[in-house]
Amino acid sequence: MLRLAGVPGILSAMEASMQTPKNKGVVGIGILSVSHLLNDLYSNYLPQMLPFLMLAMPGFTVTKAAVLTSVFSITSSLIQPVFGYFVDNMGRRWLVHVGTLWMAIMLSLTGIVHEYWLLVILASLAGMGTAAFHPQASSMVNVLSGKFKAVFFSIFVAFGNIGFALGPLLLVPLFQAFGLKASLVTVIPGIVVTVLLYFFAPEVNISGKASESLGSAVQTLRKSSRELSAIVGVIAVRAMAYTGMLTLLPLYFQERNYSKIVASRLVTLMLASGALGGVLGGVISDRYGRKPLVVASLMLASPLFYLFLNTQRFVSLVFLAFAGMSLMSNFSVTIVAAQEVIPDNKALASGLTMGLAGGLGGLAVIFIGRIGDVWGLSTAISILFALPIAAGFVALFMPGKKRAATGA
Repeated sequence: MLRLAGVPGILSAMEASMQTPKNKGVVGIGILSVSHLLNDLYSNYLPQMLPFLMLAMPGFTVTKAAVLTSVFSITSSLIQPVFGYFVDNMGRRWLVHVGTLWMAIMLSLTGIVHEYWLLVILASLAGMGTAAFHPQASSMVNVLSGKFKAVFFSIFVAFGNIGFALGPLLLVPLFQAFGLKASLVTVIPGIVVTVLLYFFAPEVNISGKASESLGSAVQTLRKSSRELSAIVGVIAVRAMAYTGMLTLLPLYFQERNYSKIVASRLVTLMLASGALGGVLGGVISDRYGRKPLVVASLMLASPLFYLFLNTQRFVSLVFLAFAGMSLMSNFSVTIVAAQEVIPDNKALASGLTMGLAGGLGGLAVIFIGRIGDVWGLSTAISILFALPIAAGFVALFMPGKKRAATGA
């Protein structure tokens, strides 16, 4: 009993040591990055279930698959600007751990329901958890990053991309070995990370001012609407390509008679390469500017994806890896670019870019899914592979120079 009684004291001591000025930034970013890994693993949860749901649920079409993943994407995205506004004005540290636990619980229940409409409800509720986590966590990282915002934020994003990559690698074998009911055990990592965040998530001053009215926030957005519109447009088109690939590639590989394990490894290769590309993109953009990196990487991604589709074996894998790297190398850069446009509203900028833009892209995936049902998955995949170059053209309207960092 004495040992158990000492646990809170030990945790308090650990927390105090981690919050010293010297260690606060690195430790805080590290904890938030690991938590981001789990959050994005959960965000890539539903696409891994789709091949199994097609076998388990009669009448489960490509359109229904697209609706299911899009509902999660939409609710997780469109609510983010609202959370972002409140984070900018008040800061809510508890959003990171409550949001994580909420999403873990909702997704862990998806494997035990047998009605499609219940799946849709659970997916929409789960999305609210990641909507709560991302604006608060990304703003914390921005404040802790100092002068190297794109580099540290790209590390934070890279951990999220690694989580995405681990999704198919871990979940597909789990579902294949134990069935969809194994989803219940996937709540355990969420509980562990929730405890970690509860005790060790950093305390940072998110907003540089005490409060800002909704009217002031709207006025800030209006003044920067031209620059923000270009950035949001880039992210929306890229999100449609990214969410569409996560949804349809597993089904496309299944249609081509790839085993579920092989298909999961191909998706993992794309996502893991994207994680590496995100870090490289942050480094390059800090040195040469945001816009050149975004335009070049998106313009390059589409031909690389087509080369993957039209080559074989090892060469095909190389093109897929470089395509994923190119597509995701601008992910963190576009978010930082938005934060630099409205530096006093970092969480709102994160909510608009990671949230609203991603939601618009996710909504459009439903139409791509319908194309897959009517004209075939090959046609839908070809359209998805063309979208990055379209996003590259939109990126030409982004601000030409990155602004000097202001505030924290």
